[in-house]
Amino acid sequence: MKIIVDAMGGDNAPQAPVMGAFQAAKDLGAEILLVGRGEAILETMRSAGIQDLPEGIEVANADDVVDMHDDPATVLHKRKNSSMILGLKMLSDGQGDAFVSAGSTGALLTGATLLVKRVKGIRRAALGPAMPNKAGGKTVILDSGANAECTPEFLLQFGLVGALYAKKFLGVPEPRVGLLNIGAEDSKGTSLQKEAYGLLKDAGEKGYFRFVGNVEARDVPLGAVDVIVCDGFSGNVLLKTIEGTAMFMGSQVKKMFKKNPLTMLGALLCRSGIRDLTKLLDYREIGGTPLLGIRKPVIKAHGSSDALAFRNAIRQAKVTAENDLSAELEQGLRTLAGKEESHG
Repeated sequence: MKIIVDAMGGDNAPQAPVMGAFQAAKDLGAEILLVGRGEAILETMRSAGIQDLPEGIEVANADDVVDMHDDPATVLHKRKNSSMILGLKMLSDGQGDAFVSAGSTGALLTGATLLVKRVKGIRRAALGPAMPNKAGGKTVILDSGANAECTPEFLLQFGLVGALYAKKFLGVPEPRVGLLNIGAEDSKGTSLQKEAYGLLKDAGEKGYFRFVGNVEARDVPLGAVDVIVCDGFSGNVLLKTIEGTAMFMGSQVKKMFKKNPLTMLGALLCRSGIRDLTKLLDYREIGGTPLLGIRKPVIKAHGSSDALAFRNAIRQAKVTAENDLSAELEQGLRTLAGKEESHG
């Protein structure tokens, strides 16, 4: 199993991806191919007191870097020698089993779509992070930022993709799929939500997945559904709001426990529980978000990822590669395509 890592992507590159890769190779036993400016990678090693490449680590030189402000539509040509584009080409050519990058989401989506290609039948690949919920499980948010503008048909596919992902990777036997909306009534929302509701409901009635209707944003972290379907704009707002609220609550709890000696004693007594809660809400523990609908695993790590986040993104890439979803997606999409044609 070989994981290709963009060593120059993200706010903390190359230090974070390089050190995260070293830790992943040690902990997970995966072979890792670091793609980036060779001298920068070697300098990062030297700064950490490492003189030789650890076992299982390779380096492929890439002179250029995709900038966060680059136009995704032109990055394939203007940045063809970048670490991201070369890494995706290597994945497409079979030189690795999965790819991890903390670089530009738009560039990664464009590169993965044009180079690695979508699963046959997929209209748009989507980002599907699995967020922890109050019920003790996880909720897949699909899409969470790859497609700001969507059609009802895209949302229908997201429902199928999300249900298959939750079933295979989260171990949910019959995932509950909901549509993000401003109310539970089927008359709520814009034309996008109203039309998507009809398609999702029809698919649910025909047994393609379990559709439970509209779901308000506040009910998502409470575990009302296993998959929440939405356009990328709304999904990204939902995701960032949940992350921000978790950070706010964490800081408030910390402040509360530091209030006086008695509360500090309480903090010591609750230390293990606080540690577990902090770990549950820490995006670094999740590692990254899979780009669902691409033929081979592509993992988008958070732009501010540190070494721990990269280590866990590589773990996620390894697990995703070991449990390929492509064949099941193609089969489900063929069935769904027949339904759409009969619907039209």
